[in-house]
Amino acid sequence: MTASTLGGDVSLRVAIVGSGPAGIYTAEALRKQATVPLRVDVLERLPTPYGLVRYGVAPDHTSIKSIAGYLRGVLELPDVRFLGGVEFGRDIGVTDLLDCYDAVVYCTGAMVDRRMGIPGEDLPGSVAATDFVNWYCGHPDMPGDRFVLDSPEVAVIGVGNVAVDVVRILAKTADELRATDVPQEVLDRLAASEVKAIHMIGRRGPEHAKFTLKELRELGELTNADVRVRPEESAADVSTASRQIRGNVEVLQSWAARGLTGRPRRLDVRFWMRPVEILGEGRVEALKLERTRLLDGRVVGTGEFETLPVGMVLRSVGYQSVPLPGVPFSEATMTVPNEAGRVRDREYVAGWLKRGPSGVIGTNKSDAAETVRTLLADLADRDPVHRTDPDELLASRGISPITYEHWLAIEAAEAALARSLDRGERVKLLGIAAIRPGRARPCQRGP
Repeated sequence: MTASTLGGDVSLRVAIVGSGPAGIYTAEALRKQATVPLRVDVLERLPTPYGLVRYGVAPDHTSIKSIAGYLRGVLELPDVRFLGGVEFGRDIGVTDLLDCYDAVVYCTGAMVDRRMGIPGEDLPGSVAATDFVNWYCGHPDMPGDRFVLDSPEVAVIGVGNVAVDVVRILAKTADELRATDVPQEVLDRLAASEVKAIHMIGRRGPEHAKFTLKELRELGELTNADVRVRPEESAADVSTASRQIRGNVEVLQSWAARGLTGRPRRLDVRFWMRPVEILGEGRVEALKLERTRLLDGRVVGTGEFETLPVGMVLRSVGYQSVPLPGVPFSEATMTVPNEAGRVRDREYVAGWLKRGPSGVIGTNKSDAAETVRTLLADLADRDPVHRTDPDELLASRGISPITYEHWLAIEAAEAALARSLDRGERVKLLGIAAIRPGRARPCQRGP
């Protein structure tokens, strides 16, 4: 599709900001539900599409990552374009998009970690788990030398699936990850890891943990690490609980009953403990914990403390969206206020930015479909209103978007690198924002 074909037609044009699952499912729903000619541009700050599928799913979870094949098919639909390297709020804003398109759908997700709010949280060595995930997933914002795993003990705060992923990557050997798409520099640093003990810590009891049974069981199958659970911390009455919770507690209690076997690493799964302070002079040296209990449904401290000699603390206590420039935002819910996806006239939202960080990847499909129904109903009796050609606007600002063809070049380069290293199907590239014919440019960090 060229600028000239966009300029004079009477098709509806819709811009989607964000190319993760929510954004691409929105593009798919638009193509399926529309009864009039409709063209979709998917704008993305990064040079690559797929969002969390590429940069959030653990590299050893290849079955989940295979959903990228489905998302790829959407980007290859007629009249759907991928425009990478275009940052909303810097390169293009709300007014620009409403001049270029009949409607805009915001799908930027919720990828900022919540903070714990304790003393010492800003010490070097105290980091968001998503930074660590971005590192081993090869995110363009994260340099390959971001982490040096030189501490014998590490704490991971949180008992959800992201925490489990982080723990599993820390516990595995580099050889176990060799066939994955982990960037080579990251793999080298994982191979040199000095980590011997990993503490995964939850404020509540095992019956309140957020991980799924499948993810939890994977920890018990680690060949390089023993798993230790304290019997008193795994005790729970789950007689009326869901099957998922009963399964989690049964697995944890089975681990509490078995001994250590002398594997190179050890994973301690802790419950009823909350971080109260990160200690250290100039960097993390220890983590102070307090024993907890429930009082009227609230977690309260008991005054019983314990200190772990950790050199790194990774927090994974939830995620939240960030405000987009010029777009309404609720600080109370950390989402964009909406009615069935409608934000304001011709502005819409889908995904975690719409409903908060809940559900699985597939949940975004029905969520996107709802937003698209609202959008198409709103535009049903309107004539196209776009006045400015988006290609011309970007060109006037010196911005040359990364096209889908450029993305295919990145994929091909990663496959070639994997072959040269004798490593799986692909090895992610680091240190560039885009591959174009004869051109690469440095990565720009977003807000």
